[in-house]
Amino acid sequence: MAVRSDLAAIVLSAGFSHRMGSFKPLLPFGSSSVIERVIATIRDAGVETIRVVVGWNAESLIAVLDRCAAPWVRNERFADGMYTSVQVGVRSLSPDVAAFFLMPGDMPLVRAATLTRLAAEWDSRPAGILYPWHKGHRGHPPLITSGYIPEILREMPPGGLRELLRRHATAARNIEVTDPGILADLDTPEEYRRWSETQAQPGPSVTP
Repeated sequence: MAVRSDLAAIVLSAGFSHRMGSFKPLLPFGSSSVIERVIATIRDAGVETIRVVVGWNAESLIAVLDRCAAPWVRNERFADGMYTSVQVGVRSLSPDVAAFFLMPGDMPLVRAATLTRLAAEWDSRPAGILYPWHKGHRGHPPLITSGYIPEILREMPPGGLRELLRRHATAARNIEVTDPGILADLDTPEEYRRWSETQAQPGPSVTP
C-alpha cells in the first residue's frame, strides 16, 4: 500500500446527530464504532493526513480519537452548520496537500478501494473535484483540489458547500466505483439498523 502524503482526509463529525437521536460517531458498528471504522478505512487507503473535525459532544469523541491516534481539530462554531466544519478542517491542512477527501463521519461502509480508485484517477488526470459514482448516483467522499481552499475560507455561501462545489461543476468528474457504501449514510435509527444488521462486517484495525 502506497502512503499518500500529498492527499488528506477531512472527517466531519461535529454535528448534533438530531435525526439519529444518538451520537452517530460513537455508535457500535461491526467490531468497533462508526468513527473508528471510518478512520480505519482512510488509513487502509494509505492516506496519511487525517483531520477529524469535532464539535458537539467533543470530549467523548476526542477520547476515542486519542486512543486510536487520529488527529482532530475543534470547531467552536459547529452550531452554525457543516460549512464551518469544512472551513476548520481545510484551515488545518499543510500547503503540501494537493487534494483532500471530504468524508462524512457517519459513512462507515465506504471501502478503502474507493479512495484508492479516486486517488489513482487524480494521479492520471487531476480535476477540481472527483466524485465516486455508483449505479447512477454520486456519493461520498469527493476528492477536492486544495486550490479551492482560499475560496472555502473566504466566504460562507448561502447554500453551503453544495453551492460552492456547484460553481465548479465543469471542473468535476464522476468516477464509477463498485461500492454501494458511498451512498450509505446513517442519518436515522432505521438506516443505522438496516446497514449495521445487513452489511456491516468486522471492521479493520484502527491501530496507527
